[in-house]
Amino acid sequence: MLAGMDCPVPTSRYDAITLAHGGGGTLTAALIRDVFLPAFGAHAPSPHDATLFALGGRRAAFTTDSYVVQPLFFPGGDIGSLAVNGTVNDLLMAGAKPAALTAGFILEEGLPLATLRRVAASMRAAADAAGVAIIAGDTKVIGRARGDGLYVNTSGVGEIVAPEPLAPERIRAGDAILLTGDVGRHGIAVMAQRHGLAFEPPVASDCASLHAPFLELFARGPAPHCARDLTRGGLGGALCELAEAAGRAFQIDEAAIPVEKPVRGACELLGFDPLFVANEGCAAVFVAAGDADAALAVLRRHPATARATRIGHVAEGRGVSARTALGTVRRLVAPSGEQLPRIC
Repeated sequence: MLAGMDCPVPTSRYDAITLAHGGGGTLTAALIRDVFLPAFGAHAPSPHDATLFALGGRRAAFTTDSYVVQPLFFPGGDIGSLAVNGTVNDLLMAGAKPAALTAGFILEEGLPLATLRRVAASMRAAADAAGVAIIAGDTKVIGRARGDGLYVNTSGVGEIVAPEPLAPERIRAGDAILLTGDVGRHGIAVMAQRHGLAFEPPVASDCASLHAPFLELFARGPAPHCARDLTRGGLGGALCELAEAAGRAFQIDEAAIPVEKPVRGACELLGFDPLFVANEGCAAVFVAAGDADAALAVLRRHPATARATRIGHVAEGRGVSARTALGTVRRLVAPSGEQLPRIC
């Protein structure tokens, strides 16, 4: 096993936090259920990517996320662009048009100012590209050797512009499941940079904002019932979580899921399942079956979602099943931890 890739084996009972609690799987869900929901009560976190609230008679969405990716810079992105694009995409997944972001920085003593300037410039470029402003922030400094150089938190607010907010409870039997691009690139790109691995051709993260295709879907239709960006836990983790929240069964075809050749090769070499490797510019989209072709036409007009495709459908029942290339069917199970810790 490569050094630093050992994610502790999770158990159902624990007395302290492990890396697996940050993987977006069942232990993350348990942390929310057992610690945060009882503490926050009526103001508990939303199970979706952003929470909805009323603001001056308008429907709005709010989200927050923290980023601890290591290394800070990787092929296709860095912690700055990752933070901005991740928060923008979380707002879009609720049906909101991102309006403004805040940024918080935890800096380790000794961090080169040139590194911080590079990250800040990357954040500004990503925000400009997505049409949002970073309007407030905060900075804290911790002692040398107390962190990994730099951690970033971003929060975002936006107005709901979709005809209806996107949510798991709106998923219906018969809905088509669309995928906006290929999977697994971000996790493999970060892992390769972290451990000095080389693949041919090189793997770059898919880190990108999805604002252009989703805002067109919201404005012109067909509007999705639900969408989820496929970050920690990848496509498989997101589908398991949504199937549970929606109380539906998802049936997908693995042969229809795009996986780049070097990503598939890396996963085979290292024993990873590409369906559960993180992405940072890819989403699963649920639309009425009759709207699938029109939605795909919209998505394919935009570079970030040009490889959008239909990968399955929603049925009555529970859980997620995948038809393999061999014609067999396997059941996807929500991950307990993360195959690749600290990829965002």
